[in-house]
Amino acid sequence: MCGIFAYLNYHVPAPRREILEKLINGLKRLEYRGYDSAGVAFEGSNSEGPCECCLEIIKQTGKVAALEKLVHESKDSVDFNRQYEVHVGIAHTRWATHGEPSPTNAHPHRSDPTNEFALVHNGIITNYKDIKSFLTQKGHVFETETDTEVVAKLIKHLYDTHKDSKIKFRELVELTVAQLEGAYAIAVISKHYPGDIVATRRGSPLLIGVKSKNKLSTDHIPVVISKGHSKTDSLEDYRGYLGSSGGRRTDEETEYHTTGPEKEIEYFFASDASAIIEHTDQVIYLEENDVAAVHDGALNIHQAATSLDKLDKQTQTFREISTLKVAIEQIMKGNFKSYMQKEIFEQPESVVNTMRGRINFETNKVVLGGIKDYMNEVRRCRRLLFIACGTSYHSAVATRQLLEELTELPVMVELASDFLDRSTPIFRDDVCFFISQSGETADTLNALRYCKQRGALVVGITNVVGSSISRESNCGVHVNAGPEIGVASTKAYTSQFIALVLFGLMMSEDRISLQKRRQEIIQGLKELPEKIKNVLTMDDRILQLAKELHSEKSLLVMGRGFNYATCLEGALKIKELTYMHSEGILAGELKHGPLALVDEAMPVLMVCTRDNVFTKCVNALQQVKARHGVPVIICNPEDVDVLMEENNNSSQSAQNQKVGQEADSKRQRTIEVPQMIDCLQGILSIIPMQLLSMHIAELRGHDVDCPRNLAKSVTVE
Repeated sequence: MCGIFAYLNYHVPAPRREILEKLINGLKRLEYRGYDSAGVAFEGSNSEGPCECCLEIIKQTGKVAALEKLVHESKDSVDFNRQYEVHVGIAHTRWATHGEPSPTNAHPHRSDPTNEFALVHNGIITNYKDIKSFLTQKGHVFETETDTEVVAKLIKHLYDTHKDSKIKFRELVELTVAQLEGAYAIAVISKHYPGDIVATRRGSPLLIGVKSKNKLSTDHIPVVISKGHSKTDSLEDYRGYLGSSGGRRTDEETEYHTTGPEKEIEYFFASDASAIIEHTDQVIYLEENDVAAVHDGALNIHQAATSLDKLDKQTQTFREISTLKVAIEQIMKGNFKSYMQKEIFEQPESVVNTMRGRINFETNKVVLGGIKDYMNEVRRCRRLLFIACGTSYHSAVATRQLLEELTELPVMVELASDFLDRSTPIFRDDVCFFISQSGETADTLNALRYCKQRGALVVGITNVVGSSISRESNCGVHVNAGPEIGVASTKAYTSQFIALVLFGLMMSEDRISLQKRRQEIIQGLKELPEKIKNVLTMDDRILQLAKELHSEKSLLVMGRGFNYATCLEGALKIKELTYMHSEGILAGELKHGPLALVDEAMPVLMVCTRDNVFTKCVNALQQVKARHGVPVIICNPEDVDVLMEENNNSSQSAQNQKVGQEADSKRQRTIEVPQMIDCLQGILSIIPMQLLSMHIAELRGHDVDCPRNLAKSVTVE
């Protein structure tokens, strides 16, 4: 949710026009995260000669393009050609939580009418009402309905209280966030600290990109660690805590800068690496409670630990500079109409990337390097828990049956939010898998910390290197699907599916009785990319089907066995993209309620591929046809005649012959996917549903990359 982008150029001359273009383009890279308004704040005065820095703020509802237009229209009041040796600006895309979308409620927020401080914020401040009440009593007047505005005004209040003590910008922000409860990533600029920026995070992702022509002073940034402090500490008390973890160190001893005489350097702050990669591949991932400050072109990082125990066991005293392995081409649409279309058609390659280096098709050997050192502990566990949300949850449901078969262990699949609501009992000999495309999903991340505190082995399954889940897990697997920009997950689902299958194959490598089954699965994985390409050739046919269905108000998706998860995920895609009501129904439950929905007007999509429950699915199909339902059937080519014969028999026995005749033109609607070993069939069966939901959404005039009300990275509960 939301997106932060900030840019600071130090001794890298740039006109304001170029600076604003970088800020706007950074927001465009973050559009996929979901938002309803956007804004920028930047330094500078139009007057000549020395003057006090001022902050300009421009905000707009709607797309980033609307903000860009408003910025261009401000050329009469803003000098676009003015050159800056040192400058900092912040930008934000907002997804409304507190207060409806409006220019007033959009970020950046200001501390007062003179714009002394401006900040952008991702997350939720849960105690904002208490802070707002306190600040109102102190005479502060609020302009917005948001929780974020209290942070800006609290910074000003603390600055006014401590400015005689010559408080540093970083110290000011640290004192401020000590009063906050909830989740946040924050970036702040101020006219009192021109050319400086302070950023901090807790529960919401934030990273820093670094670009310089000169050699950097270090590739490991030392971190000054404080013991922690209470909300009632004075500035002097707080300053006394710094460096308590191993000798007091000054900012100068821990700063990060270039070694050149001019110290030319650029910093990029962002919620996601996709906004940074076009500028630099050198990034620093901020950890929980990190406070990063840039002053005079030098970066230093502080961190407050909540307890000495946490400090000793978990807190590293440096932040490593990582190299991004994402190419700019990977986050561009290319010749595709949308990111979603691109990502659907990338699946033949993305599944190969998930398997690359992990499976040897000649020796049938499977190795997941990220968890191989923990396999003995996994094999000794009491049970396996797979905890996730949304599409990631469906990938766990899709592989649960196979994992139970290959591991012979109890396998629980949990929705992260419900798992936490129930305070589910966790034991030290449990192994808990946390699945998330972004690695930042708030519910999943909170569930991870819950399990970790109780001594369970924590395994992360993510698509984003350096994400919170990947850093906080004991071990894990990166699914290597490549950047996924579209809000509705497609290739990450199939890659998560395969990663979990690979885990099951590892677990069963020494089971003699399962070797034949393992070989069949491995052979299926080898054939999978070509069969996905085969399915994708049906795109035009699926488009024609979408034209028949796009005006419908509801769609039921039915299946069972290995394909139950396919139905859940297909229905979710339809809901996400088309805004049509859709349900994924377990066909075995049809007579226990859902059958009441079926009539000649209710569209039904049924998955009837060849597996151990095929006959039962055919029985469910007969029940639907007996109620005059007209299903679309996803099946294997070998079974088309069998299924069509069932359709014709049902048609002849229908009491209402007229209804049967009217339906004849629709009865031959089948989508034929290649036959695959049962446990992998769901990968082929879901792709037509991905294409169908995309085409229906486009026919309805919806933005398939940014569905309404949704965000790619759900970083709040």
